[in-house]
Amino acid sequence: MTDLRPLEAELRGAVRGEVGFDAMSRALTTMDASNYRRVPLGVVAPRDADDVAAALAVCRAHGVPVVARGGGTSIAGQATGTGVVLDFTRHMNHLLSLNHEEQTAVVQPGLVLDRLQEAAAPHGLRFGPDPSTHGRCTLGGMIGNNSCGAHSVAWGTTADSVRELTVLRARGDRLRLGRDWAGAPEGLRQLAEGELARLRTGFPDLPRRISGYALDALLPEKGADVARSFCGSEGTLGIVTEAVVRLVEAPRARALAVLAYADESAAAEAAAGLLPYGPLTVEGMAADLVRAATDLPRGGAWLFVETGGDEAAQARARADAIVRAADVMDSLVVSDPAGQRALWRIREDASGTATRMPDGTEAWPGWEDCAVPPAQLGAYLRDFRRLLADHGLRGTPYGHFGDGCIHVRIDFDLLTAPGVARFRRFSEELAELVVSHGGSLSGEHGDGQARAELLPKMYAPEMIALFERAKALWDPDDLLNPGMLVRPARLDENLRFAVLPRKPVPVAFGYPADGGDFSAAVSRCVGVAKCRTPAAGSGGGGGRGGGSDVMCPSFRVTGEEAHSTRGRARLLHEMLAGEVITDGWRSEEVRDALDLCLSCKGCRSDCPVEVDMATYKAEFLQHHWSGRLRPAAHYAMGWLPVWLGAVARTRTARLVNSLARVRVLAAVAKRLGGIAPEREIPAVAGETFSRWWGRRKAAGDSGRRPAVVLWPDTFTEHLTPSVGQAAVRVLEAAGLAVTLPPRARGTRVCCGLTYVSTGQLDRARAVLRRTLDIMEPALDAGTPVTVLEPSCAAALRADLPELLHDDPRARRLADAVLTFAETLDHHAPGWTPPRVDRPATGQTHCHQHAVLGDTADRRLREAAGLRGELVGGCCGLAGNFGFEKGHHEVSTACAEERLLPAVREAAEGTVVLADGFSCRTQLQQLAGVRGRHLAEVLAEGL
Repeated sequence: MTDLRPLEAELRGAVRGEVGFDAMSRALTTMDASNYRRVPLGVVAPRDADDVAAALAVCRAHGVPVVARGGGTSIAGQATGTGVVLDFTRHMNHLLSLNHEEQTAVVQPGLVLDRLQEAAAPHGLRFGPDPSTHGRCTLGGMIGNNSCGAHSVAWGTTADSVRELTVLRARGDRLRLGRDWAGAPEGLRQLAEGELARLRTGFPDLPRRISGYALDALLPEKGADVARSFCGSEGTLGIVTEAVVRLVEAPRARALAVLAYADESAAAEAAAGLLPYGPLTVEGMAADLVRAATDLPRGGAWLFVETGGDEAAQARARADAIVRAADVMDSLVVSDPAGQRALWRIREDASGTATRMPDGTEAWPGWEDCAVPPAQLGAYLRDFRRLLADHGLRGTPYGHFGDGCIHVRIDFDLLTAPGVARFRRFSEELAELVVSHGGSLSGEHGDGQARAELLPKMYAPEMIALFERAKALWDPDDLLNPGMLVRPARLDENLRFAVLPRKPVPVAFGYPADGGDFSAAVSRCVGVAKCRTPAAGSGGGGGRGGGSDVMCPSFRVTGEEAHSTRGRARLLHEMLAGEVITDGWRSEEVRDALDLCLSCKGCRSDCPVEVDMATYKAEFLQHHWSGRLRPAAHYAMGWLPVWLGAVARTRTARLVNSLARVRVLAAVAKRLGGIAPEREIPAVAGETFSRWWGRRKAAGDSGRRPAVVLWPDTFTEHLTPSVGQAAVRVLEAAGLAVTLPPRARGTRVCCGLTYVSTGQLDRARAVLRRTLDIMEPALDAGTPVTVLEPSCAAALRADLPELLHDDPRARRLADAVLTFAETLDHHAPGWTPPRVDRPATGQTHCHQHAVLGDTADRRLREAAGLRGELVGGCCGLAGNFGFEKGHHEVSTACAEERLLPAVREAAEGTVVLADGFSCRTQLQQLAGVRGRHLAEVLAEGL
């Protein structure tokens, strides 16, 4: 269609939900989690089934295809399309009812699986299938793909858990699908009954046969189950508007046995032998997918075998029995829930970790989930490895070994014509290999575009023709997700990388992990959508050295795809492609999406492929505002070190604070500075930290003690010098000699954080080069540098070497940076901190979680008797973000997610820990609570 205005106008008039034909709406839905990209005409978010019917009627009248979309985590390309996309996650996302006596639930297609699990758990129930994307995949998508997950050896696929489906066909009639031909469209029964012999013999017999239409579910001996037959049809037959699903009893207690083997083939051969013991899972993965410093038993590959029971002892006994029966190199049995969650996270993150080879090169889906009979898995893996080697390819298998289903990402070259040709040759040969082992091309994620073209290798021509006849009965106009399953698109068409620039675009950051290529950095996002989880994690694992998940605070507040890490990465991808978003770095769509990015860096650690949206945002802002007048907040807060330095030099802190307390003057200042009117302007300290340092006398003979350079960051220097003073007391009490960096021509060191966060990267580079000049003597002497403000420490450790990648001093300074706790841990290991013996609450700083890690902090808190865990998430102030006009509502909502409730619920006498100035300011302004740096708490204890 060349003129979309009539289609858009009719849709707006017909549906009550949102209709988006704008560049942002289209750009956000061009991709799923596959290698493929299709640009839709528009997106509709229906409010109910009537909206779906109305949208189908309009699209049918215009001859426009329709694609149903849930969480967009499909790996074969079936959640993309060139027509109108129906987004069910915005409105049709409810649990309509749950009957715990009948163990059923009625759900809408956009309901995220974890929400169903949370509702069922109090009744001792759960939905059986649980893909690793359970925190963001939807029930509608699971039905479309016939998803499985880790527990399929116990509870089967989604099709095994579906009772009834309410479906709209493309021509508008509503059907209620079930057993005994319930809801069958006209002609389906005659088709099946005329092909009974073929339906009984034409399908491979294995637990994970997902490829093709499940027409064998229509056999009389299988109950003529139309709903089951519909599962796995990838939105090509009808649109699900409601589903009745079966729930299963969840074990009251679980244990996890981790069995270590020499390699994945050995693990695969052992997996089938464990099935008679009735495990809940038999999952496998190899060492290549495991990040360093894990607690897995010694080996080259592992089986994760979960057992259940009515009580912990029973579950543990079953796990111990499996360990005794297994021939393993080593083993580990974990009974406590926290330990099991930490181990399962390693397995769940494999889908993202697998996208990078050990040497940092990229690997891609496409042959993500072939399945063979479990007894054939070991032999299949050996043949698969040989096929990889024959084509000069690499990939690390993992997945559902107990069901014979293997996931693998392979380092295909999808950027050049020879690489794409090899991708095709390999795909064809692998399809033949899978079939030779009695397998299915898809064992979980569906055929989509990745495999549908190769279904004739798996099925006889007569069966392919039968699939086409079934499609024609359900959807005679071929409007629903055309190009999938029957009459498919070629597997090497519509590749998402084809539209990206062939040469690296000029950028400011070095992107060392991506070969200096911004396009490659953006392409890190493979769409697994971990950033779309609706709540921050809590408890132990995650991040650099512990702490709860942070990513993605703005999405958790707004629920909008544009405010997720994935959504922003997709917009940047389309900006580089130039087809949907056509104005490049000047794009207002990208700017608006990045506007609510807090630059918390949570994605840098929590995203399985380490997308760093804070860096991408800074890069974009640098180009977007180049040569133009910037927003006032960029000058007011981006240049904060300059303004505060001027106040210090003129000794006008008292005057500035007095003027800020005059309401009218403060309002004018905030308006001119682009500051949110709801915010209070923080008070400037009457005496800077450096000035206090200059007039005090050094304690003891510092020349004989290990020296550390204490970094006078802008916040400690001008706003909270008490933190620096406390740190000096503690460090000296620990036997360390504290020095400050020298001044150079009246200038102090600066990490450049405020310039980076506002995208003023030319200014940041100049400031950082001057800082390196000042710090060079300390670097030559090998003196450690202690930074009290976590955001500044993260900027020095991460942003500095990437921004000044051409200056070797940058890496030297980054390596010298230590947090307060790390300094004591590394350079005063024999020192015993004062016993505070009080409960503690608060929040681990986002940048500390993402870049620095908090292992040393945990040890220090424990040694001081500070009891309790700090919560995850983000405080919401995030430097300049929460102060900027228009951000106050989101900033407050972020704080209300975890931080403020934790503080309110704390017992009297609890220490509120907040090492970051932003965190302390947010606590003070929103809750009237004084948060304290760990150094302040320990100094009081002295």
